[in-house]
Amino acid sequence: MNELKVIENELVPVYETSTGEKVVYGSELHEVLGAPSVYREWSKRRLTDIDAEEDVDFTTVEIPTVSGGAPKKDHIIKLDAAKEMAMLERNEKGKQVRRYFIQVEKKYKAASLATQELSPQLQVMINLEIEQKRQAEKLEHVEERIESIREVVAIDTTSWREDTGRILRKIGMECGDSKSYQDVRGESYQLLEKRMGVNVKQRLTNKRRRMADEGVCKSRRDKLNYLDVIADDKKLIEGYTAIVKELAIKYGVA
Repeated sequence: MNELKVIENELVPVYETSTGEKVVYGSELHEVLGAPSVYREWSKRRLTDIDAEEDVDFTTVEIPTVSGGAPKKDHIIKLDAAKEMAMLERNEKGKQVRRYFIQVEKKYKAASLATQELSPQLQVMINLEIEQKRQAEKLEHVEERIESIREVVAIDTTSWREDTGRILRKIGMECGDSKSYQDVRGESYQLLEKRMGVNVKQRLTNKRRRMADEGVCKSRRDKLNYLDVIADDKKLIEGYTAIVKELAIKYGVA
């Protein structure tokens, strides 16, 4: 069930697999339904409730975490199973989600039936056009990936602060929210300390003390951050930019 493509995103994102199967991510369904229990417990209970079979009704996948810890377990669930899971919530939101899934099914079933009523020659032409569109989308994705790689490789020691910040924000957006950005920023500093054998926090404290001794006002000292410490050392700049490039590759934004 790889190569998923979003086809509907009005309430719960609905994806289409390369074989035309309509599916949803369990975690996204859980979030929209607003279930009080954590996803791990909820998904286990609901998949059991509907007698879902793995690799038939759903597939278990692992999603990498920004912090580099253990990956999060998620499920790619077929629409029929997702409808049942929504119905079991027994509340208005569950009914709304179930009706939404039914509408999605009807929409794409009608399109499929309309195609089947055409002559075999027209069906072949339509299928060829669909395949060409898919190939074009794949090519566009490859071109975007190449451009991202160029962007990462182009980081130099003159504009490193802006370039690394832009890449880390991009990783945060790919992985989730503002917290994800803070997590990956923290990960970059941890890797720097480990690889370069430095204590960035202590260096920041020392820098603020030196500036205080020089009579620099407190408001200016308080604005200092780890990037200011890195900027003082050419080797740290080189090490940090290399680490951010590696993170870009790790999280698939390069």
